[in-house]
Amino acid sequence: MRLPLLSAKALIILGLSSLVQAVFPDEVGTIDFHYDLLGVPQPSTTLFHRPRKAEKASLLYTLSDVGILGAVNPSNGAVVWRQHVTGNITTGGGFLRAGDGQTWLCSAYGNSVHGWDALTGRNTWWMDFAGEIKDLEILEVTEEGRKDVLVLLHEAGATIVRRLRGDNGNVVWESRDSGKDIPLQVSTNIESVFAVSLHGSPYSLKFSVLDIKTGKRTDEIILGTNGEVQSPEDVMFVGSNSAAPIIAWADPSISKLRVNVIGTKNKQEFPLSPDAVSVDIHASHLTQSKPHFLVHTRTKTGNRAEVYHVNLKNNGVSKAYDLPHLPGLGAVSTSTDGANVYFTRITEEEIILVDSTSHGILGRWAFPPGRDVPALHATTEVLRKADDKYAIRSAVTTASDEWVLVRNGEVIWARPEGMSAAVAATFAEIPEGEDLAKALEEEAHTNPLAAYVSRVKRHLNDLEYLPDYLAALPSRLLGSILGSLVDSHPTELSRDSFGFRKLIILATRRGRIYALDTGNHGKVLWSKKAVDLPKGQTWQVSGILVDEPKGQVRILGSHGDVTVVRPDSGEVVDFTPPEAQAVISKTAIVNGPAGPWVLTIGSGGNLEGVLPEGAANQTIVLRGDHGEITGVRLSHDGSAVKHTTSWVFRPPLGQDIVSATARPSHDPVASIGRVLADRKVRYKYLNPNTLLVAAVDKKEHVLTTYLLDSVSGQILSSASYEGVDTSKPIDCVMSENWFACTFFGEYKVRDGSNRSIKGYQISMTDLYESEVSNDRGPLGDAEKYSPLDPVGVPADPVLPSVESLSWVVSGPIERLSVTQTRQGITRRQLLAYMPEAHSVIGIPREVLDPRRPVGRDPTKEELEAEGLARYAPQIELDPRLLVSHVRDVIGVKEILASPTIVESTSLVLAYGIDVFASRVTPSLKFDVLGKEFNKVALLGTVGALALAVMALKPMVRRKQTNQRWEAPS
Repeated sequence: MRLPLLSAKALIILGLSSLVQAVFPDEVGTIDFHYDLLGVPQPSTTLFHRPRKAEKASLLYTLSDVGILGAVNPSNGAVVWRQHVTGNITTGGGFLRAGDGQTWLCSAYGNSVHGWDALTGRNTWWMDFAGEIKDLEILEVTEEGRKDVLVLLHEAGATIVRRLRGDNGNVVWESRDSGKDIPLQVSTNIESVFAVSLHGSPYSLKFSVLDIKTGKRTDEIILGTNGEVQSPEDVMFVGSNSAAPIIAWADPSISKLRVNVIGTKNKQEFPLSPDAVSVDIHASHLTQSKPHFLVHTRTKTGNRAEVYHVNLKNNGVSKAYDLPHLPGLGAVSTSTDGANVYFTRITEEEIILVDSTSHGILGRWAFPPGRDVPALHATTEVLRKADDKYAIRSAVTTASDEWVLVRNGEVIWARPEGMSAAVAATFAEIPEGEDLAKALEEEAHTNPLAAYVSRVKRHLNDLEYLPDYLAALPSRLLGSILGSLVDSHPTELSRDSFGFRKLIILATRRGRIYALDTGNHGKVLWSKKAVDLPKGQTWQVSGILVDEPKGQVRILGSHGDVTVVRPDSGEVVDFTPPEAQAVISKTAIVNGPAGPWVLTIGSGGNLEGVLPEGAANQTIVLRGDHGEITGVRLSHDGSAVKHTTSWVFRPPLGQDIVSATARPSHDPVASIGRVLADRKVRYKYLNPNTLLVAAVDKKEHVLTTYLLDSVSGQILSSASYEGVDTSKPIDCVMSENWFACTFFGEYKVRDGSNRSIKGYQISMTDLYESEVSNDRGPLGDAEKYSPLDPVGVPADPVLPSVESLSWVVSGPIERLSVTQTRQGITRRQLLAYMPEAHSVIGIPREVLDPRRPVGRDPTKEELEAEGLARYAPQIELDPRLLVSHVRDVIGVKEILASPTIVESTSLVLAYGIDVFASRVTPSLKFDVLGKEFNKVALLGTVGALALAVMALKPMVRRKQTNQRWEAPS
């Protein structure tokens, strides 16, 4: 159903508002920065592949641990294309395979299989299945000469193998095993397909042998493991597309390695290092390659490697040679060239290339001095030259979660993929000098005369920096005039005059902390491992607080760990290790005598933290485990601080709370009223203790919003929206005297026809003190008011006057936020993330004005005084409002805003998978000269006027003198 078009006046108003572009084209890359991240590559889903047969150039592909499938140009590290295969941030898993010599890739995650064009990233086909995909392999040898895809699924308790055409994804055949086995992987050799699974109790290895052409079962082999395999994770490696694919596993003590050639009933044992910590197997996945494999063992002090050969005549496995034990983590990768198999070993000092046939070193490349690469795993491409020399490039994932490409021992590029999957972030000011901070603190606690004397002495001592300042003054002036011709970014970390330069402190789920410099294109100043996490566990940050006076950032984890760092240097000031039993769900900021204090809250809304003395006479709001919201009052009990429950809010039966939103901590209000078209004033309802609660009834598909007073727990207003899809995101935001919510639901067109449409909506609500103009409501001119002491007859709380409108938007928006400025004079912009467009947008507040007249055109006075446009139910999200401009921002989980020193500008940060930051000016740059301002022309004009005055001055003086000597007429 098409919605009615906007009226001419509405188009004029919206057109004028859209002229305030979020980012001008010449500002892209200057006021903003973007890290287009892929995530940390997974060893089994990272590979080099030639996207076109006729071209020798390869691209580097990966399916990362956050669910991003992408291609990277190996020469410069630039992203060629990216696809978010799941739409959500994953915690690893998935499969990625490429057929040798093919122009396509195949990936799988969950229950979906995708085919991709290797050069463009276009999705060529897509298949969904009912079960969970356990493995994905390329069938290199088929009866028709093409390469197909094998999919292993666990579906309804059965193990299923499906063969799909590689070009279109159609099912060629299907094999189903209804036993209660646990499917592991699917493997192939030249003749058969093998479905490998765990069978019985204790587990044995089961191999179902399938015919390549028809998928019919031709044999079944069960290999006993004597309890050595107790879970699917115990199986280290299952080979595929080899003349003799192997399966390998170790005992729980990692003292012996068991190897079986798939399709046979014999297994062989090989001893491992007594101090082995982990074991990895590396082998080729091409049918024409030699059946050689390498066992890489990491020990407590270093790593070693052993190369084994498989005898095709008797399927025996024997050790060929050893590679020496070397210190450090080390990584090994496999490369193939026809039948030749190469192993590349990356150590702390060099890269070593060996052939799988013998231990002779084919090439050795040392790293530059001072540039070590602590490799965890790697993918390598080897090029053999005519003179039996080799060129090599390896994509290495390091211990610091960087993705580094090393070419012949030289580091070509490094991508900070560890910044992906950020879970918390904040803006921090660049700390002043430690000595200055101490001096200011001492001056603040002394008498005025002593403080004045101390300041004079401090300024006299600062005169030693005057020569350097004067020497740098010409270049600063030149840089101010010429702008882009001179680099305006200082080399040292210092604050700027406008407050644009701040630090972004970013915490990721992998336990790392990053510091980015907003004044230097987001340069990574430092990164540090904060918490060592067990395998499979992620770092959940419960709270993050910046202590500006001390120049520290406090980060609290969900298991009671506390990390205190200096934002400029990354120095760890204090650290409390995590506790297994401690569970911190959230944190609250309370006002203590020494400033803000982080109060930790355990499961069920229990206060776990220690309250500082003096942290009383305030109410904090807690979220319970049973769907309630509780107000807790902090008060004095002698010398201690006690907390008592003052109110509890529970939604009606059948409703579940999905979000609770409060006003930002920094939310200044420049005007307490709104001037109307008739020059009267509607006074804003500016209660700082308001809390917006959104609850859904999943059965009735109803969204209800409740506006609460967080001190008394009273419901100030409520609204319901019908036909809401509760499975889609619902986000709300509050600021000043308004709040907004976005959701997918049914919209009833206000034209008297009872028409309704389904779509993504945004609802905006304004709050005023009274429905009548020039009226402050029941409070009148009262200087003080407490929601605990209601006014009126009967004693009712002061309720706001509510005005609300809803619109259908042209696409989904989520992660709502609002711009922040220093004094709140600049108009607000609603910030949101567009997941389908991969963009961050800033919607002017005037577009979402609930006072827009419905069913009529605005009067001349409304148009001029309030800028109102006729209400239309549809809002097109203008591309000119995109804060991210042409950038492709993926996986945003939160948008933050921070004020600057100048009132016109707000800093914006969007993080999740990508990291994007920019500056927005909702009311244009009314207090800062723009980049387009021609300072040279201004100075030239002033100079020309000065020269003209100097040239005309003698002429004017001569004329005046002559006039005095002339005889009177």
